[in-house]
Amino acid sequence: MKRVVVGLSGGVDSSVAAYLLKEQGYEVIGLFMKNWHDDSVTISNECPWLEDSNDALLVAEKLGIPFQTVDLSEQYKEKIVDYMFSEYENGRTPNPDVLCNREIKFDVFMKIALSLGADYVATGHYCRKGTIEADGKEIYQLLEGIDGNKDQSYFLCQLSQEQLSKALFPIGELTKPQVREIAAKMDLVTAEKKDSQGLCFIGKVRLPEFLQQQLQPKEGLIYEVGADSPIYFVEKPEFNSLEEELAYESKNIEYKPEYGKVVGKHQGAHYFTIGQRKGLNVGGTKEPLFIVATDVKTNAIYTGQSSNHPGLFKKALLVKNPEIHWIREDLALKNGESMDIMARIRYRQPLQKAKLFKFETGMYVVFEEPQSAITEGQFVSWHIEDELVGSGVIS
Repeated sequence: MKRVVVGLSGGVDSSVAAYLLKEQGYEVIGLFMKNWHDDSVTISNECPWLEDSNDALLVAEKLGIPFQTVDLSEQYKEKIVDYMFSEYENGRTPNPDVLCNREIKFDVFMKIALSLGADYVATGHYCRKGTIEADGKEIYQLLEGIDGNKDQSYFLCQLSQEQLSKALFPIGELTKPQVREIAAKMDLVTAEKKDSQGLCFIGKVRLPEFLQQQLQPKEGLIYEVGADSPIYFVEKPEFNSLEEELAYESKNIEYKPEYGKVVGKHQGAHYFTIGQRKGLNVGGTKEPLFIVATDVKTNAIYTGQSSNHPGLFKKALLVKNPEIHWIREDLALKNGESMDIMARIRYRQPLQKAKLFKFETGMYVVFEEPQSAITEGQFVSWHIEDELVGSGVIS
């Protein structure tokens, strides 16, 4: 009997994952991760960790498996929270869920599990693991979950071959309704529980207040830039190489106050992100305002009317060399090589046709159709059919 440690989060997905593994004959241990102590920033009755750990304990009791809680709040603060603050401070928008999987669940947590003699770590993610053989060695694949509506492979886009080799995703072959059905049939306390929203394991956090603890408010101006502004009609220069052209295509426009008119004030450019519509508190425009750029150096926010505003769209993005990550190391591109793929720049975005181009400076992802709100600090993932083969941080 192989031993599996399940990250029991107190939600329905991980509860059913534990049940299925037990049915398959594994020796299952439930572990609850406590990643947060500060209740002052969570929206208190929305999924506080105490209620979750109680639910996880009740599920473990029902399934007759050993259960314990591990406190990872110190590592979580250092690896996730501090990183988030420094990214926001530099005007980028991090993705804590992707990081939480790479740094906490499949690293710190996995090490604890292996020290308990576990062969595998299992989670309630909607994704699947495949195994193929190449050159006589096993290669692990990260595949989309069967439930296209819930597929969470994107959140695992930074896992390594080693992490995947020890991972199990028991509910990847199921849809959400099937998971709820199993939980109800087994009379698990989590069967009807709402899915948790918000930061990985912290629950719903009031992001501005959370950020304000670290980042001081600083009043600045909101500018509106017209869709007919000359900056959107600059003639393309002549290029000496494809790389030069892609560098041009992926570059952000450098906005200046004279490009727009002042329409309001904000409390700090570092609280905002590209494509954001809510929280600007500017009224009186014909169409809603969307943020097209933030400048943390000058503390300015630039906006444009409507989701079709030209300032929102770009055809290419760059991933710098240190940030390129191949789950399928055997497919990694060498300098000068290219590859047709499908890509997404945020969770739940439908996959987009694109092409990778690898150069000495890094890798360009070039989309067939211009993409809205390509955001620095977020992850782009690239796929071949239903397999997520690599990812990187948008620079």
